[in-house]
Amino acid sequence: MAFFFPVRLLKSTKNRLVNDALTADPPIRLKLQFFAEEGPGGERTEKATPRKKQKAREKGQVLQSREISSAIVLLIVFVSIKILGGYMFHEVEAFFRLCAGELAINIDVESINELMRLFGLVLTQLIKIIGPIFAIVLVVSITASFAQVGALFTLEPLKPKFSKLNPINGIKRIFSLRGLAELVKSLMKIAIIGIVAWQSIRAEENYIVKLMDQDLAVAAVYISSTAIDVAIKICAMMLIIAILDYGYQWWQYEKDLRMTKQEVKEEYREMEGSPEIRQRIRQKQREMSMRRMLSEVPKADVVITNPTHYAVAIQYDAEKAPAPVVIAKGIDFMALRIRDIAKDNGVETVENKPLAQVLYKSVDIGQQVPPELYQAVAEILAFVYQLKGKVPARA
Repeated sequence: MAFFFPVRLLKSTKNRLVNDALTADPPIRLKLQFFAEEGPGGERTEKATPRKKQKAREKGQVLQSREISSAIVLLIVFVSIKILGGYMFHEVEAFFRLCAGELAINIDVESINELMRLFGLVLTQLIKIIGPIFAIVLVVSITASFAQVGALFTLEPLKPKFSKLNPINGIKRIFSLRGLAELVKSLMKIAIIGIVAWQSIRAEENYIVKLMDQDLAVAAVYISSTAIDVAIKICAMMLIIAILDYGYQWWQYEKDLRMTKQEVKEEYREMEGSPEIRQRIRQKQREMSMRRMLSEVPKADVVITNPTHYAVAIQYDAEKAPAPVVIAKGIDFMALRIRDIAKDNGVETVENKPLAQVLYKSVDIGQQVPPELYQAVAEILAFVYQLKGKVPARA
């Protein structure tokens, strides 16, 4: 009795659960897909297409690192100052001589012509001093920008965007990955400038102590030369940071332009047309090709059939081709159309199942019959010519 009791209990419990399930109200069914997050199709996982990049370029969204342009310009400027230091020193000396000499002694404040002449002398001397550096900065900055962006002129970035005035968006930009990257770059710049400057001063500390015993001119030349060398070292390190920044800007640019799968499909549809339109075009092309083919059937000498599934129209003109040519072929409904047109135009129809299948599968429209089928086709053509009492032209 102890052995059968649990079994009976289980059976009774099972029956009760089944009855309750059958008599209970139907369960509420929920479509969980409404509560699911957006799938991979909504995520920007696809690389930007050339069309997307072109549109972004037209809006002024291009791959450009201002850091690399600034670093190159500063480096070239200080190198130019070091190279042109002697020339600039002499021009500055001439300027001070002009100010202390002719401008201080021979000036006639009552003559407007004299004032204009002196103003021209000062302006000319200033251009001699800063003109070469200004020209170098202009050329280098334009070249650095053109190397990154290319020829581009757009007013799109100048248009006002009220979304930029949203403080929430501003806070998001500050605490975003891009804001963190900008903070890291700024800290790296400060650290590099401090380290390079400190190391350079430490290397020159013995000479700096001896400057107290030197003339003012010698000390000034030494200090200016040392400062320029330090600036060149700092700019070189900043250029390295700028190159790394350019890699980051490239990664950020590609990330911002990523597309969803749906966007790629829509762009493809815009460029190539919708699948329905392409299908209609292909259908129209097939219809036109079929009409051209069927228009050639009346010119055939014979139509070889299966008899119901295949139909191949053969034409033989020795003046145009050395062998018979397939001018039309079809299966099922198209084979029926070919037979009907042949019947309406008095073209003989000959049933030959193996030959019709081989011709349909191995010979395209407009091609000549292959040599291995010459004998079979020639026999059929001879039979047709005999029925019509026609003698074929000989090549």
